[in-house]
Formats: sequence, structure tokens, C-alpha cells
Amino acid sequence: MKKVAVVGYGVIGKRVADAINLQDDMSLVGVCDIISDWRIQTALEKGFAVFAATKEADEEMRSEGISVAGSMQELLEQVDLVVDCTPKKIAAKNVEIYREKGIKFIVQGGEKHETTGHSFSAENNYNSALNLDSTRVVSCNTTSILRTLTALKRADLLDYARGTLLRRATDPWESHLGGIMNTMVPEKDIPSHQGPDAQSVDPDLDVITAAVKVPETLSHMHYWNVKLKKKATKEEVLAALKTSTRIHFIRYDQGLVSNNTIKEMYLDMGRPWGDMYEVALWEDMLKVVGDELFYAYVVDNQAIVIPETIDAIRALTGIESDGQKSIVKTNKSLGIN
Repeated sequence: MKKVAVVGYGVIGKRVADAINLQDDMSLVGVCDIISDWRIQTALEKGFAVFAATKEADEEMRSEGISVAGSMQELLEQVDLVVDCTPKKIAAKNVEIYREKGIKFIVQGGEKHETTGHSFSAENNYNSALNLDSTRVVSCNTTSILRTLTALKRADLLDYARGTLLRRATDPWESHLGGIMNTMVPEKDIPSHQGPDAQSVDPDLDVITAAVKVPETLSHMHYWNVKLKKKATKEEVLAALKTSTRIHFIRYDQGLVSNNTIKEMYLDMGRPWGDMYEVALWEDMLKVVGDELFYAYVVDNQAIVIPETIDAIRALTGIESDGQKSIVKTNKSLGIN
């Protein structure tokens, strides 16, 4: 049983903590943050031990009546691995502490590949992460790209891929703080960072992405044009994509015509926060013309990396050497069919 800490109890951190708590081969020692509002109070209500990241945070938490289990340093002394879910660039500073203490660690996709020298996607490169000291779980969009393109590559269908991403403006819980309205903002650089990021996991991928920020908060949407290695049928392409257990095929003719209807379906399914760990890909929209493939899907920016993070914990700690066995175990725990 490996002991794990979550540093940063935000959008990703709270989901990672819950997911760790569902596993039978790892245990959550505690969560660590600087906040003292309803978010960390919810962690206490769930029975998680709460640690303060700084002395100032400790004082603020205690003044709010929060039972503090100790400092970040004290938390780190008790664990085998840290999942750092702090905001962008903060983790890069925390990494120095983890390395000094000789603790394995995982960072999220907001950090640069160079922070760890290894970027992770469970269905693509689980084996290369075995027993490493650290890895980086790539971003939500990059995770979706790797899942879909890796499935096509496994079937020896993939030549190259070109994708356009419609990116949500901000996370839903903080949309009152900012975000665009009545406009769309294209990223000025092509490729956008997601294509090169996917290549940090699989350098052989020929992929170019472009991205546009749009005025909504529920999810991202992708449109892809893929050049196949040979002419194929729709059935052959679907068979290849269905080798991924983390792609959920949806149908337009079932009323799943938008990201809000898809979100509602996952809420009805009873998923925590309505989370969609899978890529939701429109089966009836997918089109094959000769050796060209066209498809679209939706990405839950808050949830898709959660199963990847659990698999990364197993890979780094070596508690499961078989990537497929880890994926099956994680899927079962999270209700991914």
C-alpha cells in the first residue's frame, strides 16, 4: 500500500484525492493547500487530513477553525509519492523540495515537459514511466489527442492528423471572476501548444493543432481531419478507436447534440460533479472519405486527467507493472465502462 499526498486542493486536486481514496493499493495521507475557505472545509468534511503549505496558511486555517494536521514538510515525511495539483508554475518550485527529500512526484500539464523529463498518457507510454522518480500527466486536451491518435496508430491507420480545438474560456467554478464574452479569441501561433505537447509523449506523431478560445465554460470541443495510411471503412476506424476503453461513443441522434446535453447525461449517470473521464466522440458524425477521416469530440477539462493520474501513481511506484491491468483497475474504480 503506497502512501500518497495531494498538494493543491483545487479543481484537479480534489478529484485526484477522491480517486485515490477509491483505490485498494494506495492510500491518501493528506491534502495540502494555502486556502481556508469552503473548498478545504469540504476536504475536512470528507475526512481528509489537511496540511498547511505555509506558516501563514497555517495561521489563517486555524483562525477559521480548521483542524490542521501539520505542515507541508510534515506531510512529505509520511509519503511515498506526491501528486502536485497546484496552479501553473507553482509546482515547478515545489519540485525542488520533493527532489531534496527524495520523494517521487507527479505534476500536471500546466508545467513544462522539462520539469520532469517524462510526460505521461496511460494508453501510450505507461511502461516508460515504471519506477521513475517523476512524471508529468499531460493536459486535458493533450490527453484526448493521445487517446484517439494512439488508438488509430495501434491499428496502423494513422499517417498524420490536423486538429482545431475550441477551448473553454475558464473553469466553471470561477467564471464569475473573468473569461471572455461575446467574442472568440484565436491563439496566434499554429501549431498551438497541444500538438507539440502530444509529441512530448510520442515523438513519432505527425500532428498539428490550432486553438480558439470560446465564451463557454463546460468543456472543450475538438474537430479532427486525419490522413490515414490507407483507404478504410468507417467500421474499421471505429473498431480501432474502440480499442481505447477511455473513449465513450455518443450519438447525435440520441439528443447528445451539445456539450451541455452531454454534461447532463453524465450528471444523470451519477458521476461526481458530472465528471466525464472519457473522450465523448460522436459516432454518427464520424466520416471516412477514402483515406481521410473526420471526427469531433468533447473533452471534460476538469476530469479527463484523473484516471491518467491514478495510473501514473501505479507506474512510478511500481505497484503495477502491467499498464493494461492498471487501466482496468482504475476504470472499474471510477465507473468507466
